[in-house]
This record gives sequence, C-alpha cells and structure tokens, in this order.
Amino acid sequence: MDRAIYIAMSGAKQNMLAQAAHSNNLANASTTGFRADWEQARAMPVFGEHYPSRAYSMSERPATDFNDGPLMSTSRDMDVAIAGDGFLAVIDQNGEEAYTRRGDLIVDAAGQVFNGDGLQVVGEGGPLVLPPFQQINIGNDGVITIRAPGDGPQELAQVDALKLVNPDLQNMAKGTDGLFRPREGDAVLGADPLVQVRSGFLEGSNVKAVNELVNILSLSRQYEMQIKMMKSAEQASEASQRLLQMS
Repeated sequence: MDRAIYIAMSGAKQNMLAQAAHSNNLANASTTGFRADWEQARAMPVFGEHYPSRAYSMSERPATDFNDGPLMSTSRDMDVAIAGDGFLAVIDQNGEEAYTRRGDLIVDAAGQVFNGDGLQVVGEGGPLVLPPFQQINIGNDGVITIRAPGDGPQELAQVDALKLVNPDLQNMAKGTDGLFRPREGDAVLGADPLVQVRSGFLEGSNVKAVNELVNILSLSRQYEMQIKMMKSAEQASEASQRLLQMS
C-alpha cells in the first residue's frame, strides 16, 4: 500500500514543478527576446538495496528553446533585434558579463546605455557610454553612429559598437535571471563580427502561449488523479485496518 501512496505523492510533487516551468513560460509570452524552457518528465529508479523495483517520476528543464521569436517593427532608433543566431552582451546584477536577446535600449542622463531589464549594455571596450547626440543610428553590424548637438546633417561620428557574440548554443545555459552564460570555458565570450542586428525592430518571445496553456491544463488533471490515488490508498489502508481489528 505504501508503494501506491509513494508513487502518487512523488507524481503530484513533480506535476507541481512541471506546472511552475510552463507557468513561467506563459508569464513571459510577451517578454522581449524571451526564450522558453523545455520541460519533460522521466522515470528514475529509487537507489538503495531495499528498493530495487521502485521508481519515481522526475520533472526537469533539460534545455532552452533557442528558436527565434517574431520580429516586431517599432521604428525606434534605439531598438535592435538580433538577426539569426547571436546575443547582446550586458552586465548582470553581479557586475559580470552575460548575454541576452533583449534589445530595447535606452540612454540615461549620463549617456549609459541600458536594456529594458535595466542591465547596462556592453560596447567594444566595456560598458557602453554615449556622448550627447541629436540623432543616432545603429548599423546592421552593431556600429553606433551619432550626430552631435548643433552638427549638420552630414556630420556623423562613429562612437562605439554593440558587443555581439555567437557562441555554441549547446554550451549556453539560462540562469534564473533569464540571462545566458557559457556552461564551460571562458565566462566572457569574444565579439563575433558576423552577428547582425536590425535597428527599429524588437524580437518577441518565442513562447507558444496556446501550447503552454494546454500543457498546464493537462498537468492539472494529472495532479488531480494523483490526489485521488492517495485518497484511494488511504481508504484501502483503513479498510484493511478494520478487518485486522475484527479478526
């Protein structure tokens, strides 16, 4: 009897973890540049000499879906979307370099460039800081050109460039902050001049909201079945106890 309860209990727990993964994807269906997490369940043996025939279910997030999200035109000069593979380099909350597809950039009063998550963007020589400008253009190669206040239409100056990287996706892992970092090797990646961006566009989330909602509903039904199994096991146990008392 304890086997039925154990299987149902572990199954219900893993159903909750799987629901959390799909709920996080669904919550980020409209987050710029978000990459969905894959979720899967598998049977794991119970290790130990007394439980050779037992198994439990395990929910896990084995990888990230790196398929591109849709490009959305914004006609805003400071919005950039990665065209194809690649990432923008940013400084994370710990002051370390990390990588993202989010390209809704803003410039503060000091000329520092941040993305929509409030993370400072990295340029050719470190954190990106721009001089005052009245017009800005970000080329497909990430090169930033500005026209300073008071300059004529033809007086353009190249001031910096976005740091764009194109690592092996098999070696990239997404952290709990939504940023990507290499699993192995150097934590700071070198710039790749072949990565292209599109100014005036943002990349949407690659989450398929309908699929995530269907998965959440399916997991909810599985969770209810696990609870019913635990109740049935409890009722069977009580019936057995009554029979023993009568005898």
